[in-house]
Amino acid sequence: MQNTETNRIENKEQLNEDFEQEVIAFLNYKEGGIIYVGVRKDGQVVGLKDVDLTQLQIKDRIKNNIQPSTLGLFDVIVETIDDKEVIKVVISSGTEKPYYLRKKGRTPEGCYIRIGSSKERMTFDMIDEMYSKRVKNPLKEIESPRQDLTFRQLKIYYEENGMQLNDNFAKNLNLLTSEGKYNYNAYLLADENNVSIKLVKYLGTNKLELVENHEYGYCCIITATHRILERLVAENTVYAKIEYKGRKEVEMIDSKALKEAVINAIVHSDYTYNTSPIIELYSDRIEITSGGGLPQELSQEEFLEGVTAPRNKELIRVFKDVDLIENIGSGVLRILDAYDKSCFIFMDHFLRVSFKYKENPFEYDQKIDQESNQNNLNFIQNKILTLIKQNPKITQIEIAKILGVSREKVKYNIAILKVNNILERIGSNKIGEWKILK
Repeated sequence: MQNTETNRIENKEQLNEDFEQEVIAFLNYKEGGIIYVGVRKDGQVVGLKDVDLTQLQIKDRIKNNIQPSTLGLFDVIVETIDDKEVIKVVISSGTEKPYYLRKKGRTPEGCYIRIGSSKERMTFDMIDEMYSKRVKNPLKEIESPRQDLTFRQLKIYYEENGMQLNDNFAKNLNLLTSEGKYNYNAYLLADENNVSIKLVKYLGTNKLELVENHEYGYCCIITATHRILERLVAENTVYAKIEYKGRKEVEMIDSKALKEAVINAIVHSDYTYNTSPIIELYSDRIEITSGGGLPQELSQEEFLEGVTAPRNKELIRVFKDVDLIENIGSGVLRILDAYDKSCFIFMDHFLRVSFKYKENPFEYDQKIDQESNQNNLNFIQNKILTLIKQNPKITQIEIAKILGVSREKVKYNIAILKVNNILERIGSNKIGEWKILK
C-alpha cells in the first residue's frame, strides 16, 4: 500500500497527545483528510496491539475534545494492511469552521490547519477570516414548526440496527436548538411532518404528458427514503438472458448508483429553500434534483473528486446510524464508478443527477425466441433448443440446473422435441451430442 504522507494523509505510529490537533487541521482544511494510526511517518505499517480500545479512544477524543460538534464529519474504520490491523480515520472538511481544541478555545493555540503534509497553527487573522466565512448548518437552529413531535419510526430503525434511543436521544442526536426546542432536523425525522419528496413519471422524453404524480413523505424522512427506494427497484427493469454458463442480467439503471443519488439528494438538500428533492422518470432517463446546489466552499472539481462538505451533518449521522449510508464521502465516487461526470448537472440553486437508461442488450436474441414461439413450442422447449445451439454436448442435468427445473421435466420436454422430429441424439448418452433438425 502506498501511504506516504501528503496534504490529505497523515500517519501516526500510535495514538498520541497531538492527535486532536491533526483532526482539527483536516476539519479546517478545504479537502478534509485521512489519518492512519498504526503506520509510521515513512509509511511502514506497524499495526496496533489493541485496535478495539484505540478505536473507542479515537471516537471519544474527537467527540469530546473538539468544538464545534464533529458528529457526522468523521468515520473510524479498522483496516488490515500487510496482515496488521490499523485504524483509518476519515475526516470531512467541516461546515462550521474554524474548529478548535475545547480547552484552548478559538485561539492560535487551539486552531490548526493543514499546510502541505503537516499541521500549522492558525493566526488570529486566519481565524477571524475563516469565522466570517463560516457555513453554518441552518437546520440545527431553525425551530420545528411543531413541538408535539413523536419518534416511534426513528426508534424502530435504531432498534433494527442494534441500538436503543434513550430519553436523551434528542440532545445526543442534535435535534434540539440552543434553547432546547425541537429543531428542523427533528421535524424531518418525526413520525408526522409536512415534508414530502415528489416522484413523477412522464410518457416521453419531456414534461408534456404526465403519467404519474406521487408524494412520498409526511412521515419520518427515513421511512420516505425506504419507500422511494422500493418504488425505484420496481421501476428499474432488469434485462435477462439464460445462457449455457447461467443467467446473465443487465440493469436498466445501475442500482447502486441510483440508491446513492437518491440518498445524497435527501440528506444534502437545503430544506431552508422550502423545496424537497424531486425524482422524475422519463422514457429515456431518470433525474434526481435537490435544492441548494453545492456548498459555497466546494468547487465542482472538488465535488467530483469525492471531497465532502456536509450541509446537514445531523441527518447524515442518523442515516449512517441506520445503515442507509456506508462511508462518508463515498456516494459521488460510487456513482462515477458506473457513469461519467456528465451525469451531474450543476445549477446555482439546485444539483441534478441524470441517468440515461441502458438499452436491452438481449433484444435480438429475444426476437429470435419470439419467432421460435410461433412453432407452438413452450418456454422450456425453446430454452432447451437455445442451450443446445450454444453447446450441442450439454447434458440434461446441466440444462435442468441452468433452467432451474427438475431433470425429469427436461427429459419429458426433450422427448416431445424428439417425437416432433425437432431434436435428435447422435451417439451415446456419455460422448454423443444433440442435433437440431429444424
